[in-house]
Amino acid sequence: MRASQFFFNTQKEAPNDAELQSHILMVRAGLIKRLGSGLYSWMPLGLRVLRKVETIVREEMNKAGALELLMPAVQPRELWDETGRWAVFGPQMLKITDRHEREFCFGPTHEEVITDIARSEIRSYKQLPLNFYQIQTKFRDEIRPRFGVMRAREFMMKDAYSFHTDYASLEQTYANMYQAYSHIFNRLGLKFRAVKADTGAIGGDGSHEFHVLADSGEDGLAYCDSSDYAANVEMAEAITLAQRQAPTTTMQEVDTPKQTACADVAALLNISVTQTVKAIALMVKQADDSNRFYLALLRGDHNLNEVKLAKLDGLADFRLATEEEIRGHLNCPPGFIGPVNVAADITVIADKTVAAMSDFVCGANKPKFHLSGVNFGRDLAEPSLVADIRNVVEGDASPDGKGTLSLCRGIEVGHIFQLRTKYSAAMNATYLDEKSQTQVMEMGCYGIGVSRIVGAAIEQGFDERGIIFPASIAPFAVAICPIGFDKSEAVQAAANKLYADLKAAGIDAMLDDRGERPGVMFAEADLMGVPHRLVIGERGLADNAVEYKARNAEQAQSVPLDQVLEFMQKVA
Repeated sequence: MRASQFFFNTQKEAPNDAELQSHILMVRAGLIKRLGSGLYSWMPLGLRVLRKVETIVREEMNKAGALELLMPAVQPRELWDETGRWAVFGPQMLKITDRHEREFCFGPTHEEVITDIARSEIRSYKQLPLNFYQIQTKFRDEIRPRFGVMRAREFMMKDAYSFHTDYASLEQTYANMYQAYSHIFNRLGLKFRAVKADTGAIGGDGSHEFHVLADSGEDGLAYCDSSDYAANVEMAEAITLAQRQAPTTTMQEVDTPKQTACADVAALLNISVTQTVKAIALMVKQADDSNRFYLALLRGDHNLNEVKLAKLDGLADFRLATEEEIRGHLNCPPGFIGPVNVAADITVIADKTVAAMSDFVCGANKPKFHLSGVNFGRDLAEPSLVADIRNVVEGDASPDGKGTLSLCRGIEVGHIFQLRTKYSAAMNATYLDEKSQTQVMEMGCYGIGVSRIVGAAIEQGFDERGIIFPASIAPFAVAICPIGFDKSEAVQAAANKLYADLKAAGIDAMLDDRGERPGVMFAEADLMGVPHRLVIGERGLADNAVEYKARNAEQAQSVPLDQVLEFMQKVA
């Protein structure tokens, strides 16, 4: 590509609404242009990157035996009513009405559409298994679109759906997709981890998320350096190895006039915050629409894991209690509440770590007071329920027993699910087995955020000069920067020949033939994340040499002109 025939719209200033480096750099480098809240046009430079991501995804999906199709973005309400998701998917779904007052949505996902295809077209077990995929625009009406393409309302996604005669077949395809995803992210040149994850709104049984590792990631990940264990913090099991010790002191009230946080109470009493217990008041709606009051107990330095809590029987619809509700049940303001002497109808759920504690400090259910030396079985009843309801922390034992956990941040770019029969049963997607008996199909679902990958790659690779793209998805492999292209015939001839030679060798080169100053050419190439730069000037030609510099290298090096092609074939 000749720069004079391309369109560059780089900017010096960062957009006012940008928070992440990927958002800033994608706008500054001219990859995207904002149209509205969470809506972006992919400019020619950005589209080159996006298409390279798509190509890798498509090649690996095809290798894995998936079949590409393309489904409508606009979906009729009737399909979503069959699965019950029209009412429960939430405000993320953009609902629209046509001229005949019929209701549709702009598809946030395509489980219903693909299941409708399967139930219409698949009749026999002989047709299964099948795995369909598409690369298509999705729309989710985010309440707060932010971070550029990382949390846009309209985005590009690869979504695949598999159909099976039984669970064993589903497991085989699931494992196949897991490997395909690993190949995709390795080819994209990204540092990533696959972690066990919650199924969320998609539903089903087992699932794994694929995260690009970056400090700016929204998700917390737990992993073990001594094994292959990795999980989203939402799902990581917190192992408690300690055993409860016998009491060593008596329970007593302690004056805590202003201290409501566990850390402040611990500082006042000159103890470790690990010896404190905090109570979180919850309300849970019952079958008769009444609300029941719960107390969840956590060690003072631990945080509640709401996903784990919601998975406990009867707690799927829990919410935090209001101050008025707390006062009504405990006759005490928040900050001083605890599990001692509570009414019999209050359910107390203790995290496993708390259940193993003794001589701990907790709220006294009395304004400005806490209790010290508290022990289960002596000062209060054993908890109604003991469960893992906390987030893991650095240094926790790994659930596989092979070491300890470390934490990092990740950007979710892929998610695979074992849907089982959640959609096929609801929509009557069946087949005839070997005995001509009707059976419900097993299903899997496999998504990749294609446009989000571009932002995630930048979050993983940038510096003060701009983007550092992996070579596999950079807009150009090499930028040829001739000094004095519009003034020197020798430079122009050498640059044109080198450009032609690189193109003939299949190297995606960009010749900056605009006659710009060296500083402008170098700065733009660095900003756009071009991995390699070749500089041709009269001084270098006099020595029969070209200057080469890798994007992430500190120093440039000289390469003989007659060896440049061979050199670039090795490094590009």
